Amino acid sequence: MSRAGAACIDSSLPPTHNGSIIVAAMNLLLLVIASILSLVVFAWLGLFSAGVPRVYCPMPALVVLPAIMLSAWRLTALAVLLPPILYIAWSPNLLTYTHSILPKRTAVLTAVLSVLTIIYFTLSWKYGVEYQGQEHTIILCLINVLWLAMLWGAIFRALRQPSFRATLLSHWLLFAWLSWYAFPYLGELP
Repeated sequence: MSRAGAACIDSSLPPTHNGSIIVAAMNLLLLVIASILSLVVFAWLGLFSAGVPRVYCPMPALVVLPAIMLSAWRLTALAVLLPPILYIAWSPNLLTYTHSILPKRTAVLTAVLSVLTIIYFTLSWKYGVEYQGQEHTIILCLINVLWLAMLWGAIFRALRQPSFRATLLSHWLLFAWLSWYAFPYLGELP
């Protein structure tokens, strides 16, 4: 790999030795693979770990709705693959390590999802308290606030100090939140 090609990988990598560049690229590859696989784990935790809404199993909309649709064909488990597929589709450049600038669409999507989260909890609060309990509903709301605070912190950092790792962290936090806690099931189960 040439030094110019190495610069595309990540500006924080030292272009001093081809061996160190290869090791750094392998480390980034492992980081990307781990981020993809973790989304499957989070989606599974959010959907299947308890079978009913619990704090650790909030049944987020991103996996619950597809799981309900796939249940007619007994393919419910495939719903856990949707978050990593969307993660890769949203920013395929993460797979090539050339994406050091956070796309504006990620910040826009996060802003839209933040507003929708406020609307969702406002409209679903009564049902959450009635069916899952006040403590459960408050805890899930607070966890969503924490996820959004971490996500916005990562986005602002990626915008101020662009790097592959900052962009990867921002995208991973967005899709990890969507996989596990965003828009949790509040209300009566079908």
